[in-house]
Amino acid sequence: MTRFALAAPLLLAPILALAACGEGEPSSTTPAKPVHVLSETEKATLLASLPAPYNAGDLANGRRTFARCRSCHTIGEGGADMTGPNLHGVFGREAGARPRYSYSNALRNANFVWDAEKLDHWLQNPRGFLPGNKMTFPGLPDATDRRDVIAFLKVETGYKPDPAPAS
Repeated sequence: MTRFALAAPLLLAPILALAACGEGEPSSTTPAKPVHVLSETEKATLLASLPAPYNAGDLANGRRTFARCRSCHTIGEGGADMTGPNLHGVFGREAGARPRYSYSNALRNANFVWDAEKLDHWLQNPRGFLPGNKMTFPGLPDATDRRDVIAFLKVETGYKPDPAPAS
């Protein structure tokens, strides 16, 4: 009993120290706001709202195909940049403009906004699409795989379709 009483403060000290770390500014790995994870129904609804051909995308194949990209890219909100930048919010973002990521000169000076068409050409042959970029990935030659990856990314990276025009 005496040993436990003496050891208890030593065991609790690291726990108390970690609890104190949670106060103040959020860390760079903790999102400042709660992250909404889409339900399967919300994903299906978003997929259906995408323009053709992406609305016919196979999200399971897109996830499997994107597995080749995960060694360099994260996709979650607040996710870390790795060898490649985090892709959350990529659609509608100026190429080479993610803060704090060290892009190649080719991407920093590319002067375009990422959309599905640009990403499709990029994924087919990154070096051919934008010579001088530092991405070493050889590309996805299969058009179906590219369609499915783009649909998957639109569903998983915070893409918001343009609202339908009022009639």
